[in-house]
Amino acid sequence: MNKPVKTVLITGAAKRIGAACAKLLHGEGYNVFLHYRSSAEEAQHLCALLNLQRPNSAQIMQADLLNMSELESLAREACRAWGTIDVLVNNASSFYPTAMAEVNEAQWDELLGSNLKAPFFLAKALAKPLANNHGCVINIVDIHAERGLSGYPVYSIAKAGLVAMTKILAKELGPAVRVNGVAPGAIVWPEYLSDPAKEEILQRVILKRSGEPVDIAKAVLFLTQNADYITGQILTVDGGRSLFC
Repeated sequence: MNKPVKTVLITGAAKRIGAACAKLLHGEGYNVFLHYRSSAEEAQHLCALLNLQRPNSAQIMQADLLNMSELESLAREACRAWGTIDVLVNNASSFYPTAMAEVNEAQWDELLGSNLKAPFFLAKALAKPLANNHGCVINIVDIHAERGLSGYPVYSIAKAGLVAMTKILAKELGPAVRVNGVAPGAIVWPEYLSDPAKEEILQRVILKRSGEPVDIAKAVLFLTQNADYITGQILTVDGGRSLFC
């Protein structure tokens, strides 16, 4: 008798880490519900590629996660696609600098909203089906949640909150639902970063190289299907960078 196919909702799934997670989990047999905000072309291309590999195994939906009605619609449609949800990967994230002297309330609301508020309310909306399936939530956090990134105070605060939320929700949703996080290091470089700046960062990485989105996807896969006795933990994937102060 064949096992039922498990389903995963991935936010911010059109590109980079989100797309890598979608491809790897799909390759392991999961049906994937791909959320995107503005990257429609990339999301449609990825969805078509996955459905070409296995028909009716991927769906997409656009939603602004700062809009509660759209967030709730996303949760409903993700459950409706194949009847339930087994895994929630909270990957969508706004990331940009906010100088302390110039930061405004709109930036605060966007950064806290995408990195903290939306993951919380998606977990809340999906708590029942996740519990029914003994599923899991995986939050993509950041190594800068522990030691804030200079020039990015609001982003760092938001990710620190997401780490705290991961541990709290592990208590709130356990024992039926496991909640863990993955903290990337130098994986996807900001577009504005110069080559010398990248090299300076890599000098503080034990492995002396940057990682790839698939490295994060592999950690997500491990926490999804090979970590039945792990909850409330943050798995750091940074090549050893966090060993340096």
